[in-house]
Amino acid sequence: MWALGLGYPVMVTESVLSSEQAALVGDVRAVLQDLRTALARISAETGNEDERILQRSLQQLEDFFLLVVVGEFNAGKSALINALLGERVLTEGVTPTTTDVQVLRHTGQADASVGDVRTISAANPLLRDIHLVDTPGTNAIARDHELITRRFVPRADLVLFVTSADRPFTESERQFMQQIREWGKKVVIAINKVDLLTSTADLDHVVAFVRDNVRALLGFTPEVFAVSARQAIQAKLAQDDEALDVSRFPALEHYILTTLTDVERFRLKLLNPLGIGGRLIEAYSATLSARLELVRDDAATVETIRTQLTGYRQEMARSFQLRMSDLDKVLHEFENRGDQFFEDTVRVGRLFDLMNASRIRLEFEERVIADLPDEVRTRVEELIDWLVASELQQWSEVQQRLSQRRSDTAERVAGRLAGGFAYDRGRLLDTVGKQTQDALEAQDQHAEAARMAVSVQGAITSAALIEVGAVGLGTAVTLLATSTAADVTGIVAAGALAAVGFVVLPRRRRTAKRELHGRVAQLRERLTGALGNQFQREIDRSVRRIEDAIAPYVQFVEGERAKLSARQQELSEIRTRVTQLTVTVETTSSKVTADADIDT
Repeated sequence: MWALGLGYPVMVTESVLSSEQAALVGDVRAVLQDLRTALARISAETGNEDERILQRSLQQLEDFFLLVVVGEFNAGKSALINALLGERVLTEGVTPTTTDVQVLRHTGQADASVGDVRTISAANPLLRDIHLVDTPGTNAIARDHELITRRFVPRADLVLFVTSADRPFTESERQFMQQIREWGKKVVIAINKVDLLTSTADLDHVVAFVRDNVRALLGFTPEVFAVSARQAIQAKLAQDDEALDVSRFPALEHYILTTLTDVERFRLKLLNPLGIGGRLIEAYSATLSARLELVRDDAATVETIRTQLTGYRQEMARSFQLRMSDLDKVLHEFENRGDQFFEDTVRVGRLFDLMNASRIRLEFEERVIADLPDEVRTRVEELIDWLVASELQQWSEVQQRLSQRRSDTAERVAGRLAGGFAYDRGRLLDTVGKQTQDALEAQDQHAEAARMAVSVQGAITSAALIEVGAVGLGTAVTLLATSTAADVTGIVAAGALAAVGFVVLPRRRRTAKRELHGRVAQLRERLTGALGNQFQREIDRSVRRIEDAIAPYVQFVEGERAKLSARQQELSEIRTRVTQLTVTVETTSSKVTADADIDT
Protein backbone atom coordinates (compact mmCIF):
# COMPACT_ATOMS: atom_id res chain seq x y z
CA MET A 1 0.00 0.00 0.00
CA TRP A 2 1.20 3.49 -0.82
CA ALA A 3 1.57 5.46 2.37
CA LEU A 4 1.91 9.25 2.18
CA GLY A 5 2.46 11.81 4.88
CA LEU A 6 0.94 10.59 8.12
CA GLY A 7 0.46 7.09 6.74
CA TYR A 8 -3.14 7.38 5.53
CA PRO A 9 -3.90 5.04 2.61
CA VAL A 10 -3.69 6.51 -0.83
CA MET A 11 -3.20 3.88 -3.51
CA VAL A 12 -3.26 0.17 -2.94
CA THR A 13 -0.23 -1.78 -4.21
CA GLU A 14 2.18 -4.43 -3.12
CA SER A 15 4.90 -1.99 -2.17
CA VAL A 16 5.45 1.28 -0.40
CA LEU A 17 6.73 4.62 -1.63
CA SER A 18 10.39 4.68 -2.59
CA SER A 19 12.59 7.24 -0.89
CA GLU A 20 12.65 9.24 -4.12
CA GLN A 21 8.84 9.28 -4.35
CA ALA A 22 8.47 10.13 -0.66
CA ALA A 23 10.87 13.04 -1.09
CA LEU A 24 8.86 14.17 -4.10
CA VAL A 25 5.66 14.20 -2.06
CA GLY A 26 7.45 16.31 0.56
CA ASP A 27 8.61 18.75 -2.09
CA VAL A 28 5.07 19.11 -3.47
CA ARG A 29 3.73 19.74 0.01
CA ALA A 30 6.43 22.33 0.71
CA VAL A 31 5.81 24.31 -2.49
CA LEU A 32 2.05 24.36 -1.86
CA GLN A 33 2.61 25.60 1.69
CA ASP A 34 4.86 28.35 0.35
CA LEU A 35 2.23 29.22 -2.24
CA ARG A 36 -0.44 29.41 0.43
CA THR A 37 1.72 31.82 2.41
CA ALA A 38 2.44 33.88 -0.69
CA LEU A 39 -1.26 34.19 -1.56
CA ALA A 40 -2.00 35.27 2.00
CA ARG A 41 0.56 38.05 1.58
CA ILE A 42 -0.98 39.22 -1.67
CA SER A 43 -4.42 39.91 -0.34
CA ALA A 44 -6.65 39.42 2.64
CA GLU A 45 -9.18 37.89 0.28
CA THR A 46 -7.12 34.67 0.09
CA GLY A 47 -8.79 33.58 3.28
CA ASN A 48 -11.77 32.59 1.10
CA GLU A 49 -12.45 29.64 -1.20
CA ASP A 50 -9.08 29.79 -2.97
CA GLU A 51 -7.20 29.20 0.25
CA ARG A 52 -9.58 26.42 1.21
CA ILE A 53 -9.06 24.79 -2.18
CA LEU A 54 -5.31 24.94 -1.71
CA GLN A 55 -5.60 23.57 1.81
CA ARG A 56 -7.76 20.69 0.61
CA SER A 57 -5.19 19.96 -2.09
CA LEU A 58 -2.60 19.54 0.63
CA GLN A 59 -4.94 17.25 2.53
CA GLN A 60 -5.66 15.27 -0.64
CA LEU A 61 -2.03 14.18 -0.72
CA GLU A 62 -2.92 12.06 2.29
CA ASP A 63 -6.21 10.67 1.00
CA PHE A 64 -7.46 8.07 -1.46
CA PHE A 65 -7.29 8.61 -5.20
CA LEU A 66 -10.43 10.62 -6.04
CA LEU A 67 -12.32 9.89 -9.25
CA VAL A 68 -15.07 12.53 -9.67
CA VAL A 69 -17.91 11.75 -12.08
CA VAL A 70 -19.59 14.84 -13.56
CA GLY A 71 -22.06 15.65 -16.30
CA GLU A 72 -25.55 16.97 -16.97
CA PHE A 73 -28.49 15.42 -15.17
CA ASN A 74 -29.95 12.34 -16.87
CA ALA A 75 -26.63 11.64 -18.61
CA GLY A 76 -26.47 8.41 -16.59
CA LYS A 77 -23.74 9.18 -14.08
CA SER A 78 -25.25 7.09 -11.28
CA ALA A 79 -25.86 4.21 -13.70
CA LEU A 80 -22.26 4.36 -14.88
CA ILE A 81 -20.94 4.22 -11.30
CA ASN A 82 -23.21 1.27 -10.58
CA ALA A 83 -21.85 -0.45 -13.69
CA LEU A 84 -18.28 0.13 -12.49
CA LEU A 85 -19.15 -1.37 -9.09
CA GLY A 86 -21.20 -4.20 -10.60
CA GLU A 87 -24.07 -3.55 -8.21
CA ARG A 88 -26.85 -0.98 -7.77
CA VAL A 89 -25.41 1.14 -4.97
CA LEU A 90 -26.85 4.43 -6.24
CA THR A 91 -30.42 5.27 -7.25
CA GLU A 92 -31.03 5.71 -10.96
CA GLY A 93 -33.86 7.52 -12.75
CA VAL A 94 -34.93 9.76 -15.65
CA THR A 95 -35.39 12.74 -13.33
CA PRO A 96 -32.56 14.25 -11.24
CA THR A 97 -31.88 11.67 -8.54
CA THR A 98 -28.62 13.05 -7.17
CA THR A 99 -29.13 16.31 -5.29
CA ASP A 100 -26.10 15.91 -3.05
CA VAL A 101 -22.49 15.04 -3.71
CA GLN A 102 -22.11 11.33 -2.90
CA VAL A 103 -18.68 9.98 -1.98
CA LEU A 104 -18.41 6.20 -2.29
CA ARG A 105 -15.70 4.49 -0.24
CA HIS A 106 -14.87 1.01 0.93
CA THR A 107 -16.62 -0.42 3.95
CA GLY A 108 -14.90 0.44 7.20
CA GLN A 109 -16.60 3.64 8.27
CA ALA A 110 -20.26 4.42 8.82
CA ASP A 111 -22.27 6.35 6.24
CA ALA A 112 -22.58 10.06 7.03
CA SER A 113 -23.95 13.33 5.67
CA VAL A 114 -22.30 16.71 6.15
CA GLY A 115 -24.11 19.56 4.46
CA ASP A 116 -24.46 18.70 0.76
CA VAL A 117 -22.04 15.76 0.95
CA ARG A 118 -23.13 12.17 1.66
CA THR A 119 -20.57 9.46 2.35
CA ILE A 120 -21.62 5.93 1.31
CA SER A 121 -19.65 2.80 2.21
CA ALA A 122 -19.73 -0.33 0.08
CA ALA A 123 -17.85 -3.64 0.26
CA ASN A 124 -16.58 -3.35 -3.28
CA PRO A 125 -12.98 -4.21 -4.29
CA LEU A 126 -12.72 -1.16 -6.58
CA LEU A 127 -13.21 1.16 -3.61
CA ARG A 128 -10.10 -0.20 -1.90
CA ASP A 129 -8.05 1.71 -4.47
CA ILE A 130 -10.28 4.60 -5.45
CA HIS A 131 -12.97 6.82 -3.97
CA LEU A 132 -15.77 7.54 -6.43
CA VAL A 133 -17.70 10.82 -6.29
CA ASP A 134 -21.18 11.08 -7.80
CA THR A 135 -22.28 14.67 -8.42
CA PRO A 136 -25.58 16.43 -9.16
CA GLY A 137 -26.44 17.28 -12.74
CA THR A 138 -24.62 20.40 -13.81
CA ASN A 139 -27.62 21.94 -15.58
CA ALA A 140 -30.24 21.00 -12.98
CA ILE A 141 -29.62 23.32 -10.03
CA ALA A 142 -27.24 26.26 -10.24
CA ARG A 143 -26.26 25.91 -6.59
CA ASP A 144 -25.15 22.33 -7.16
CA HIS A 145 -23.22 23.36 -10.26
CA GLU A 146 -21.25 25.84 -8.19
CA LEU A 147 -20.79 23.26 -5.42
CA ILE A 148 -19.21 20.83 -7.87
CA THR A 149 -17.02 23.38 -9.57
CA ARG A 150 -15.70 25.06 -6.45
CA ARG A 151 -15.58 22.15 -4.01
CA PHE A 152 -14.99 18.86 -5.75
CA VAL A 153 -13.51 19.45 -9.19
CA PRO A 154 -10.34 21.03 -7.69
CA ARG A 155 -9.99 17.98 -5.42
CA ALA A 156 -10.38 15.44 -8.21
CA ASP A 157 -7.34 13.41 -9.19
CA LEU A 158 -9.23 12.36 -12.32
CA VAL A 159 -12.49 13.69 -13.79
CA LEU A 160 -14.82 11.31 -15.62
CA PHE A 161 -17.09 13.49 -17.74
CA VAL A 162 -20.30 11.74 -18.78
CA THR A 163 -22.30 12.95 -21.79
CA SER A 164 -25.30 11.35 -23.44
CA ALA A 165 -25.14 9.88 -26.93
CA ASP A 166 -28.53 11.40 -27.83
CA ARG A 167 -27.34 14.97 -27.01
CA PRO A 168 -23.53 14.86 -26.95
CA PHE A 169 -21.34 17.74 -25.86
CA THR A 170 -23.96 20.45 -25.42
CA GLU A 171 -23.05 24.12 -24.96
CA SER A 172 -23.56 23.93 -21.19
CA GLU A 173 -21.31 20.85 -21.11
CA ARG A 174 -18.66 22.69 -23.10
CA GLN A 175 -18.73 25.61 -20.64
CA PHE A 176 -18.55 23.30 -17.66
CA MET A 177 -15.69 21.32 -19.15
CA GLN A 178 -13.82 24.56 -19.73
CA GLN A 179 -14.08 25.28 -16.01
CA ILE A 180 -12.77 21.80 -15.25
CA ARG A 181 -9.90 22.24 -17.66
CA GLU A 182 -8.93 25.58 -16.09
CA TRP A 183 -7.99 23.63 -12.96
CA GLY A 184 -5.53 21.58 -15.03
CA LYS A 185 -7.40 18.33 -14.47
CA LYS A 186 -7.00 15.16 -16.48
CA VAL A 187 -10.38 14.51 -18.09
CA VAL A 188 -11.73 11.23 -19.47
CA ILE A 189 -14.98 11.34 -21.45
CA ALA A 190 -17.66 8.65 -21.38
CA ILE A 191 -20.39 8.85 -24.02
CA ASN A 192 -23.23 6.98 -22.33
CA LYS A 193 -26.48 5.54 -23.74
CA VAL A 194 -24.95 4.36 -27.01
CA ASP A 195 -27.69 1.71 -27.06
CA LEU A 196 -29.98 4.52 -28.22
CA LEU A 197 -28.02 4.79 -31.49
CA THR A 198 -29.26 2.65 -34.37
CA SER A 199 -26.03 2.07 -36.30
CA THR A 200 -22.28 1.83 -35.98
CA ALA A 201 -21.99 4.80 -38.33
CA ASP A 202 -24.06 6.92 -35.95
CA LEU A 203 -21.84 5.80 -33.08
CA ASP A 204 -18.64 6.65 -34.95
CA HIS A 205 -20.09 10.03 -35.86
CA VAL A 206 -20.93 10.86 -32.23
CA VAL A 207 -17.49 9.78 -30.97
CA ALA A 208 -15.74 11.83 -33.67
CA PHE A 209 -18.00 14.80 -32.93
CA VAL A 210 -17.16 14.78 -29.22
CA ARG A 211 -13.44 14.16 -29.71
CA ASP A 212 -13.06 16.82 -32.45
CA ASN A 213 -15.02 19.46 -30.55
CA VAL A 214 -13.09 18.90 -27.34
CA ARG A 215 -9.82 19.17 -29.26
CA ALA A 216 -10.91 22.32 -31.13
CA LEU A 217 -12.58 24.12 -28.25
CA LEU A 218 -10.47 23.07 -25.28
CA GLY A 219 -7.11 22.33 -26.86
CA PHE A 220 -6.52 18.73 -25.81
CA THR A 221 -7.35 15.27 -27.17
CA PRO A 222 -9.25 13.27 -24.55
CA GLU A 223 -9.68 9.59 -23.92
CA VAL A 224 -13.21 8.90 -25.18
CA PHE A 225 -15.22 5.75 -24.31
CA ALA A 226 -18.63 5.02 -25.83
CA VAL A 227 -20.66 2.84 -23.46
CA SER A 228 -24.09 1.77 -22.36
CA ALA A 229 -24.07 1.80 -18.57
CA ARG A 230 -27.63 0.40 -18.48
CA GLN A 231 -26.67 -2.63 -20.55
CA ALA A 232 -23.44 -3.07 -18.55
CA ILE A 233 -25.08 -3.22 -15.11
CA GLN A 234 -27.75 -5.58 -16.41
CA ALA A 235 -25.11 -7.85 -17.97
CA LYS A 236 -22.99 -7.86 -14.80
CA LEU A 237 -25.95 -8.70 -12.59
CA ALA A 238 -26.90 -11.48 -15.02
CA GLN A 239 -23.27 -12.54 -15.38
CA ASP A 240 -23.71 -12.32 -19.15
CA ASP A 241 -20.25 -11.71 -20.70
CA GLU A 242 -21.60 -11.40 -24.24
CA ALA A 243 -24.09 -8.74 -23.23
CA LEU A 244 -21.30 -6.98 -21.33
CA ASP A 245 -19.21 -6.86 -24.52
CA VAL A 246 -22.21 -5.41 -26.40
CA SER A 247 -22.35 -2.59 -23.81
CA ARG A 248 -18.78 -1.62 -24.79
CA PHE A 249 -18.20 -1.03 -21.07
CA PRO A 250 -15.13 -3.25 -20.56
CA ALA A 251 -12.85 -0.75 -22.37
CA LEU A 252 -13.69 2.01 -19.87
CA GLU A 253 -13.46 -0.41 -16.97
CA HIS A 254 -10.10 -1.67 -18.21
CA TYR A 255 -8.81 1.90 -18.40
CA ILE A 256 -9.84 2.67 -14.84
CA LEU A 257 -8.73 -0.64 -13.33
CA THR A 258 -5.64 -1.35 -15.44
CA THR A 259 -4.40 1.83 -17.11
CA LEU A 260 -4.71 3.69 -13.80
CA THR A 261 -1.88 1.68 -12.26
CA ASP A 262 -0.28 2.50 -8.95
CA VAL A 263 2.35 4.54 -10.79
CA GLU A 264 -0.25 6.40 -12.84
CA ARG A 265 -2.35 7.14 -9.78
CA PHE A 266 0.76 8.37 -7.99
CA ARG A 267 1.51 10.64 -10.93
CA LEU A 268 -2.03 12.05 -11.09
CA LYS A 269 -2.15 12.35 -7.30
CA LEU A 270 0.84 14.70 -7.34
CA LEU A 271 -0.05 16.47 -10.57
CA ASN A 272 -3.45 17.35 -9.13
CA PRO A 273 -2.25 19.76 -6.41
CA LEU A 274 0.53 21.02 -8.67
CA GLY A 275 -2.10 21.82 -11.30
CA ILE A 276 -4.21 23.64 -8.74
CA GLY A 277 -1.15 25.52 -7.56
CA GLY A 278 -0.27 26.46 -11.13
CA ARG A 279 -3.79 27.65 -11.80
CA LEU A 280 -3.82 29.83 -8.66
CA ILE A 281 -0.36 31.18 -9.48
CA GLU A 282 -1.56 32.28 -12.92
CA ALA A 283 -4.76 33.77 -11.51
CA TYR A 284 -2.99 35.73 -8.79
CA SER A 285 -0.15 36.70 -11.11
CA ALA A 286 -2.78 38.23 -13.36
CA THR A 287 -4.19 40.01 -10.31
CA LEU A 288 -0.75 41.35 -9.40
CA SER A 289 -0.13 42.43 -12.99
CA ALA A 290 -3.44 44.29 -13.05
CA ARG A 291 -2.66 45.97 -9.74
CA LEU A 292 0.88 46.81 -10.81
CA GLU A 293 -0.38 48.30 -14.05
CA LEU A 294 -2.79 50.46 -12.09
CA VAL A 295 -0.11 51.46 -9.57
CA ARG A 296 2.36 52.21 -12.37
CA ASP A 297 -0.21 54.56 -13.84
CA ASP A 298 -0.64 56.04 -10.36
CA ALA A 299 3.13 56.46 -10.16
CA ALA A 300 3.09 58.18 -13.54
CA THR A 301 0.40 60.51 -12.21
CA VAL A 302 2.50 61.25 -9.13
CA GLU A 303 5.52 61.92 -11.33
CA THR A 304 3.42 64.18 -13.54
CA ILE A 305 2.28 66.15 -10.50
CA ARG A 306 5.86 66.43 -9.26
CA THR A 307 7.03 67.55 -12.69
CA GLN A 308 4.13 69.96 -12.77
CA LEU A 309 5.14 71.44 -9.40
CA THR A 310 8.77 71.71 -10.52
CA GLY A 311 7.60 73.46 -13.67
CA TYR A 312 5.39 75.65 -11.53
CA ARG A 313 8.38 76.80 -9.52
CA GLN A 314 10.44 77.45 -12.65
CA GLU A 315 7.63 79.23 -14.47
CA MET A 316 6.88 81.37 -11.42
CA ALA A 317 10.57 82.34 -11.20
CA ARG A 318 10.63 83.35 -14.87
CA SER A 319 7.34 85.19 -14.67
CA PHE A 320 8.41 86.94 -11.49
CA GLN A 321 11.44 88.38 -13.24
CA LEU A 322 9.25 89.61 -16.09
CA ARG A 323 6.79 91.17 -13.70
CA MET A 324 9.59 92.75 -11.71
CA SER A 325 10.72 94.40 -14.94
CA ASP A 326 7.39 96.26 -14.91
CA LEU A 327 8.25 97.55 -11.46
CA ASP A 328 11.74 98.41 -12.65
CA LYS A 329 10.19 100.40 -15.50
CA VAL A 330 8.23 102.46 -12.96
CA LEU A 331 11.45 103.20 -11.06
CA HIS A 332 13.28 103.99 -14.31
CA GLU A 333 10.60 106.52 -15.27
CA PHE A 334 10.85 108.02 -11.78
CA GLU A 335 14.61 108.30 -12.25
CA ASN A 336 14.19 110.06 -15.63
CA ARG A 337 11.69 112.50 -14.16
CA GLY A 338 14.16 113.29 -11.38
CA ASP A 339 16.99 113.95 -13.85
CA GLN A 340 14.78 116.28 -15.81
CA PHE A 341 13.64 118.01 -12.63
CA PHE A 342 17.24 118.74 -11.61
CA GLU A 343 18.02 120.01 -15.09
CA ASP A 344 15.05 122.34 -14.95
CA THR A 345 15.41 123.42 -11.34
CA VAL A 346 19.04 123.49 -10.23
CA ARG A 347 20.16 126.42 -12.39
CA VAL A 348 20.95 130.13 -11.95
CA GLY A 349 17.60 131.26 -13.31
CA ARG A 350 15.85 129.68 -10.36
CA LEU A 351 18.11 130.85 -7.57
CA PHE A 352 15.32 132.52 -5.65
CA ASP A 353 13.09 129.42 -6.02
CA LEU A 354 15.88 127.19 -4.76
CA MET A 355 15.99 129.25 -1.58
CA ASN A 356 12.35 128.26 -0.88
CA ALA A 357 12.77 124.70 0.42
CA SER A 358 9.08 123.96 0.89
CA ARG A 359 8.27 125.11 -2.62
CA ILE A 360 11.05 122.96 -4.16
CA ARG A 361 9.95 119.94 -2.12
CA LEU A 362 6.34 120.36 -3.22
CA GLU A 363 7.38 120.74 -6.83
CA PHE A 364 9.61 117.64 -6.56
CA GLU A 365 6.73 115.63 -5.15
CA GLU A 366 4.35 116.83 -7.84
CA ARG A 367 6.67 116.43 -10.86
CA VAL A 368 9.00 113.59 -9.87
CA ILE A 369 7.33 111.45 -7.25
CA ALA A 370 3.92 112.04 -8.77
CA ASP A 371 2.04 108.67 -8.62
CA LEU A 372 5.18 106.60 -7.88
CA PRO A 373 3.82 105.10 -4.60
CA ASP A 374 0.56 104.15 -6.33
CA GLU A 375 2.44 102.66 -9.28
CA VAL A 376 4.66 100.60 -6.97
CA ARG A 377 1.66 99.48 -4.96
CA THR A 378 -0.25 98.56 -8.15
CA ARG A 379 2.63 96.48 -9.47
CA VAL A 380 2.97 94.68 -6.12
CA GLU A 381 -0.78 94.01 -6.05
CA GLU A 382 -0.60 92.63 -9.57
CA LEU A 383 2.17 90.32 -8.44
CA ILE A 384 0.04 89.16 -5.54
CA ASP A 385 -3.03 88.54 -7.70
CA TRP A 386 -0.91 86.63 -10.21
CA LEU A 387 0.56 84.43 -7.49
CA VAL A 388 -2.86 83.69 -5.96
CA ALA A 389 -4.31 82.81 -9.37
CA SER A 390 -1.31 80.61 -10.18
CA GLU A 391 -1.66 78.71 -6.91
CA LEU A 392 -5.36 78.22 -7.56
CA GLN A 393 -4.57 76.85 -11.01
CA GLN A 394 -2.11 74.37 -9.51
CA TRP A 395 -4.69 73.05 -7.07
CA SER A 396 -7.19 72.74 -9.89
CA GLU A 397 -4.81 70.73 -12.10
CA VAL A 398 -3.88 68.38 -9.25
CA GLN A 399 -7.55 67.87 -8.41
CA GLN A 400 -8.35 67.07 -12.05
CA ARG A 401 -5.59 64.46 -12.23
CA LEU A 402 -6.80 62.78 -9.05
CA SER A 403 -10.38 62.78 -10.36
CA GLN A 404 -9.13 61.15 -13.54
CA ARG A 405 -7.42 58.41 -11.52
CA ARG A 406 -10.64 57.73 -9.59
CA SER A 407 -12.59 57.54 -12.83
CA ASP A 408 -9.98 55.28 -14.41
CA THR A 409 -10.12 52.96 -11.41
CA ALA A 410 -13.90 52.63 -11.68
CA GLU A 411 -13.58 51.55 -15.30
CA ARG A 412 -10.69 49.10 -14.86
CA VAL A 413 -11.24 47.44 -11.49
CA ALA A 414 -12.96 44.08 -11.78
CA GLY A 415 -12.85 40.56 -10.40
CA ARG A 416 -10.10 39.91 -7.90
CA LEU A 417 -8.88 43.46 -8.37
CA ALA A 418 -12.06 44.71 -6.75
CA GLY A 419 -11.01 43.46 -3.31
CA GLY A 420 -9.24 45.12 -0.40
CA PHE A 421 -6.53 46.63 -2.60
CA ALA A 422 -9.03 48.44 -4.81
CA TYR A 423 -11.11 49.48 -1.79
CA ASP A 424 -8.13 50.94 0.07
CA ARG A 425 -6.85 52.66 -3.04
CA GLY A 426 -10.27 54.06 -3.96
CA ARG A 427 -10.89 55.31 -0.43
CA LEU A 428 -7.47 56.98 -0.40
CA LEU A 429 -8.09 58.67 -3.75
CA ASP A 430 -11.49 59.84 -2.51
CA THR A 431 -9.93 61.27 0.65
CA VAL A 432 -7.06 63.02 -1.11
CA GLY A 433 -9.32 64.17 -3.92
CA LYS A 434 -11.80 65.61 -1.43
CA GLN A 435 -8.97 67.42 0.34
CA THR A 436 -7.88 69.07 -2.90
CA GLN A 437 -11.48 69.85 -3.79
CA ASP A 438 -12.05 71.40 -0.36
CA ALA A 439 -8.89 73.46 -0.83
CA LEU A 440 -10.22 74.73 -4.13
CA GLU A 441 -13.64 75.56 -2.74
CA ALA A 442 -12.15 77.26 0.31
CA GLN A 443 -9.78 79.35 -1.78
CA ASP A 444 -11.01 82.96 -1.32
CA GLN A 445 -8.91 84.88 -3.80
CA HIS A 446 -9.67 88.26 -2.27
CA ALA A 447 -8.92 87.11 1.26
CA GLU A 448 -5.75 85.34 0.13
CA ALA A 449 -4.62 88.41 -1.77
CA ALA A 450 -5.26 90.60 1.28
CA ARG A 451 -3.29 88.22 3.49
CA MET A 452 -0.42 88.15 1.06
CA ALA A 453 -0.47 91.94 0.66
CA VAL A 454 -0.02 92.37 4.40
CA SER A 455 2.74 89.78 4.34
CA VAL A 456 4.54 91.40 1.40
CA GLN A 457 4.19 94.93 2.74
CA GLY A 458 5.47 93.77 6.08
CA ALA A 459 8.46 92.18 4.40
CA ILE A 460 9.25 95.39 2.52
CA THR A 461 8.65 97.94 5.24
CA SER A 462 9.99 95.89 8.12
CA ALA A 463 12.98 94.23 6.48
CA ALA A 464 14.04 96.08 3.37
CA LEU A 465 13.07 99.63 4.42
CA ILE A 466 13.34 99.29 8.15
CA GLU A 467 14.85 102.73 8.64
CA VAL A 468 11.58 104.45 7.71
CA GLY A 469 9.74 102.76 10.51
CA ALA A 470 6.40 100.96 10.55
CA VAL A 471 4.71 102.86 7.70
CA GLY A 472 2.82 101.85 4.61
CA LEU A 473 4.49 100.88 1.36
CA GLY A 474 3.46 104.09 -0.40
CA THR A 475 4.65 106.28 2.47
CA ALA A 476 7.95 104.41 2.63
CA VAL A 477 8.58 104.99 -1.08
CA THR A 478 7.64 108.64 -0.77
CA LEU A 479 9.99 109.23 2.16
CA LEU A 480 12.83 107.46 0.45
CA ALA A 481 12.35 109.39 -2.78
CA THR A 482 11.86 112.87 -1.26
CA SER A 483 14.97 112.59 0.88
CA THR A 484 16.92 113.45 -2.27
CA ALA A 485 14.99 116.70 -2.69
CA ALA A 486 15.88 117.63 0.87
CA ASP A 487 19.53 117.15 0.04
CA VAL A 488 19.15 119.46 -2.97
CA THR A 489 17.48 122.23 -1.09
CA GLY A 490 20.00 121.93 1.69
CA ILE A 491 22.75 123.26 -0.55
CA VAL A 492 21.12 126.65 -0.77
CA ALA A 493 22.49 129.04 1.85
CA ALA A 494 21.26 132.62 2.08
CA GLY A 495 23.60 135.01 0.20
CA ALA A 496 26.18 132.31 -0.62
CA LEU A 497 24.60 130.89 -3.75
CA ALA A 498 24.66 134.21 -5.64
CA ALA A 499 28.44 134.43 -5.40
CA VAL A 500 29.23 130.93 -6.47
CA GLY A 501 26.06 129.93 -8.37
CA PHE A 502 27.68 129.60 -11.77
CA VAL A 503 30.38 127.32 -10.31
CA VAL A 504 28.50 125.40 -7.62
CA LEU A 505 25.13 124.71 -9.26
CA PRO A 506 26.35 122.51 -12.14
CA ARG A 507 28.36 120.42 -9.70
CA ARG A 508 25.49 120.21 -7.25
CA ARG A 509 23.15 119.27 -10.11
CA ARG A 510 25.41 116.37 -11.06
CA THR A 511 25.68 115.38 -7.42
CA ALA A 512 21.91 115.47 -7.02
CA LYS A 513 21.43 113.26 -10.07
CA ARG A 514 24.07 110.83 -8.85
CA GLU A 515 22.49 110.67 -5.40
CA LEU A 516 19.05 110.22 -6.95
CA HIS A 517 20.35 107.34 -9.09
CA GLY A 518 21.89 105.82 -5.99
CA ARG A 519 18.66 106.17 -4.09
CA VAL A 520 16.69 104.62 -6.94
CA ALA A 521 19.19 101.77 -7.20
CA GLN A 522 18.89 101.24 -3.47
CA LEU A 523 15.11 101.34 -3.69
CA ARG A 524 15.15 98.91 -6.64
CA GLU A 525 17.47 96.52 -4.81
CA ARG A 526 15.47 96.57 -1.61
CA LEU A 527 12.14 96.19 -3.35
CA THR A 528 13.42 93.38 -5.57
CA GLY A 529 15.11 91.58 -2.70
CA ALA A 530 12.21 91.90 -0.32
CA LEU A 531 9.62 90.95 -2.94
CA GLY A 532 11.76 88.10 -4.28
CA ASN A 533 12.31 86.59 -0.84
CA GLN A 534 8.68 86.97 0.15
CA PHE A 535 7.32 85.54 -3.09
CA GLN A 536 9.71 82.59 -2.87
CA ARG A 537 8.36 81.88 0.59
CA GLU A 538 4.81 82.08 -0.75
CA ILE A 539 5.61 79.73 -3.64
CA ASP A 540 7.27 77.29 -1.23
CA ARG A 541 4.21 77.47 0.98
CA SER A 542 1.91 76.82 -1.98
CA VAL A 543 3.90 73.81 -3.21
CA ARG A 544 4.25 72.43 0.31
CA ARG A 545 0.48 72.56 0.85
CA ILE A 546 -0.13 70.61 -2.35
CA GLU A 547 2.60 68.09 -1.51
CA ASP A 548 1.17 67.62 1.98
CA ALA A 549 -2.30 67.07 0.52
CA ILE A 550 -1.18 64.33 -1.89
CA ALA A 551 1.45 62.81 0.43
CA PRO A 552 -0.77 59.84 1.50
CA TYR A 553 -1.40 59.02 -2.17
CA VAL A 554 2.31 59.29 -2.99
CA GLN A 555 3.24 57.06 -0.04
CA PHE A 556 0.60 54.49 -1.00
CA VAL A 557 1.77 54.37 -4.62
CA GLU A 558 5.45 54.02 -3.75
CA GLY A 559 4.74 51.42 -1.06
CA GLU A 560 2.35 49.37 -3.21
CA ARG A 561 4.68 49.38 -6.19
CA ALA A 562 7.52 47.97 -4.09
CA LYS A 563 5.25 45.47 -2.32
CA LEU A 564 3.53 44.24 -5.49
CA SER A 565 6.85 43.84 -7.30
CA ALA A 566 8.14 41.74 -4.41
CA ARG A 567 4.98 39.60 -4.41
CA GLN A 568 5.24 39.14 -8.17
CA GLN A 569 8.84 38.01 -7.84
CA GLU A 570 7.85 35.59 -5.07
CA LEU A 571 5.10 34.07 -7.21
CA SER A 572 7.47 33.82 -10.16
CA GLU A 573 9.93 31.83 -8.06
CA ILE A 574 7.17 29.51 -6.83
CA ARG A 575 5.95 29.08 -10.42
CA THR A 576 9.43 27.92 -11.38
CA ARG A 577 9.44 25.38 -8.54
CA VAL A 578 5.98 24.10 -9.50
CA THR A 579 7.08 23.71 -13.12
CA GLN A 580 10.24 21.88 -12.13
CA LEU A 581 8.30 19.57 -9.78
CA THR A 582 5.78 18.81 -12.52
CA VAL A 583 8.60 17.75 -14.81
CA THR A 584 10.15 15.69 -12.02
CA VAL A 585 6.86 13.91 -11.29
CA GLU A 586 6.45 13.04 -14.96
CA THR A 587 10.06 11.89 -15.24
CA THR A 588 9.93 9.80 -12.07
CA SER A 589 6.70 8.12 -13.15
CA SER A 590 8.10 7.36 -16.59
CA LYS A 591 11.22 5.89 -15.01
CA VAL A 592 9.24 3.67 -12.63
CA THR A 593 7.03 2.50 -15.50
CA ALA A 594 10.05 1.73 -17.68
CA ASP A 595 11.73 -0.21 -14.87
CA ALA A 596 8.52 -2.18 -14.31
CA ASP A 597 8.34 -3.04 -18.02
CA ILE A 598 11.94 -4.26 -17.97
CA ASP A 599 11.24 -6.45 -14.94
CA THR A 600 8.19 -7.84 -16.67
